[in-house]
Amino acid sequence: MKETAKSHVTFVIIAGIARSLLNVMMDRKWEGTEKLPAGGFIAAPNHCTEIDPLIVGHMLYNQKRAPHFLAKASLFKVPVLGWVLRATKQIPVERSTAGANRSLQLAQEIVAEGGAIVIYPEGTLTRDPGLWPMKGHTGAARLALEGGIPVVPIAHWGAHEVFPRYAKSFHLFPRKRSRLVVGPPVDLSAFEGRPLDKATLTGATEAIMKDITALLAGIRGEEPPAERWDPSAHNQSKHGRKMQKGSADVIADDSNALGSDPTDPPRGAE
Repeated sequence: MKETAKSHVTFVIIAGIARSLLNVMMDRKWEGTEKLPAGGFIAAPNHCTEIDPLIVGHMLYNQKRAPHFLAKASLFKVPVLGWVLRATKQIPVERSTAGANRSLQLAQEIVAEGGAIVIYPEGTLTRDPGLWPMKGHTGAARLALEGGIPVVPIAHWGAHEVFPRYAKSFHLFPRKRSRLVVGPPVDLSAFEGRPLDKATLTGATEAIMKDITALLAGIRGEEPPAERWDPSAHNQSKHGRKMQKGSADVIADDSNALGSDPTDPPRGAE
């Protein structure tokens, strides 16, 4: 499944537009890009604003690594957008077992070709009041352990000042700076060869979240909370623009949007 001419040209066009817009919106500083593996890998960033995929995608594309995001399957049926997603080999995510298996197969093919798959382990924008990484879903860990794929932690900070979480408008002035740091691949050796049960996947996921959080703490120059935020413990929904369960004014569901984690049933990743 090599990159086609259509895929390459589409990526070039989209990247040109996105980079121009991002360069206008904010300054940027990237660190640790030399730590990206030569072969395929899973990029695991923190998630605090809707424009995060643009930030991470910008960095990866500039390192000559075309980003491939997980996207909910329904987006592939939207006119124009669906064509773009298919042309650039983004990965459709479905809830059925057969659909999940197809997503996994496509992801493994992309990695085998040396591609980069972006998965947000939190599954949605963080619910943590301080925008620290919250409890993660297990999709990235499952894919990594099943396929022997390195997971690269990424943390970034600043884009939320340009477009705050669930905002309706951009805040361009005064000019902001987005800072992004790439860490070395997460050490998952303690979990290799073990059954992919709840204990294994939860432990591997926490190792990933720990590395992401440490990178973000370095950027912010602050200590993260002693305990990771768990939406279920605070009566919060795992997905959607309104965070409280039972909210009557839910605007939209952002579950399985670009880069989110496809770990809900039926695969039993939790």
